[in-house]
Amino acid sequence: MRIPPYYKNQAVQRFFAGMVIGGVISWCIFVFIFGVWQERYSSEIKTQKATIEDLEREKKIWQEEFAAQNKTTEEKLTVEGIVVKINNTDKEKYDIKPFNVLEMEDAIKEDLSTIIAKDLDTVYKSRALLKKSIENKVVESDKKRYKFKVTELIIYTTVHVELSVTFAD
Repeated sequence: MRIPPYYKNQAVQRFFAGMVIGGVISWCIFVFIFGVWQERYSSEIKTQKATIEDLEREKKIWQEEFAAQNKTTEEKLTVEGIVVKINNTDKEKYDIKPFNVLEMEDAIKEDLSTIIAKDLDTVYKSRALLKKSIENKVVESDKKRYKFKVTELIIYTTVHVELSVTFAD
């Protein structure tokens, strides 16, 4: 059996020529569209990189400025309040009434009132003196004399002092 000679038929030749020309035209259109997209995306990436670099530079400037501002603010911090708390586990042994505890706390607060409005650095450097002044203080309540021992001392804008009570004699 023989294969018919379609290559001599003009309709078949036009069909294959049309396919080749269509393929070339579609390839050119594809390359053009792809090139336009690539150009658009590359320019978009460049602008985004520039924006990111600007924002990172600006962020760094802001961070440095905030760090400097925080440092100056910390230097300006002062003591604004004093909280004194007497924690005593042996309340029966010392027989201290709640009203007397408040009196003692007020006496210690009055002693420490000189540190209010002082800057934190100064108060921190004199913490040993503060501790000794509290521990050397003797308070009389209900005809009994009490001394204090500092169990915890926290120095920030509010000074927190926790004390335990012992007899002075």
